[in-house]
Amino acid sequence: METYISILRGINVSGHKLIKMPELLKMYESLNFKKVKTYIQSGNVVFQDKKTNCKNLEEKISKQIANDFHFEVPVLVKEKSELITILQNNPFLDKRKEDVTKLHVTFLSKEPEMDSLATIKAGNYNNDEFILSGKTVYLFCPDGYGRTKLTNNFFENKLKVVATTRNWNTINQLVEMAEGISIK
Repeated sequence: METYISILRGINVSGHKLIKMPELLKMYESLNFKKVKTYIQSGNVVFQDKKTNCKNLEEKISKQIANDFHFEVPVLVKEKSELITILQNNPFLDKRKEDVTKLHVTFLSKEPEMDSLATIKAGNYNNDEFILSGKTVYLFCPDGYGRTKLTNNFFENKLKVVATTRNWNTINQLVEMAEGISIK
């Protein structure tokens, strides 16, 4: 069995696309996933399944959400090892030791095209910074994520990908949950 982390985009935000976590947990269990655990209301789910392609899991989960809750939700799935690598390689911590409360990670559905990336690298984002590594964007927002231009919508519009962001504490909690599920 492999441990996966799914990250849903845009549920339970401002009263839209509401899914209660116990209902989401039951839905995942209905897909025969094992050791399902949710974390906070923003659609983070840790679970186990046989080793498979993350894209297949994304499609399976998205389809079931549409069937059960009657709306579309982008879903990104990461293997536990990928999330651990993201946690261990944050350039804002490795090289600069920035305040972890100002750090976020934006997950992209695919690697962006180089010409799109060049366009956003040239932009002015005040004090905010980003570093792209494959399908991961590390964010440093010293004035808070609520004030940044580097939002999910920004990355989706500029890079033509699905994007969803989590704060650094959430990344740490998801890795801790994934590791706990794997050893029990």
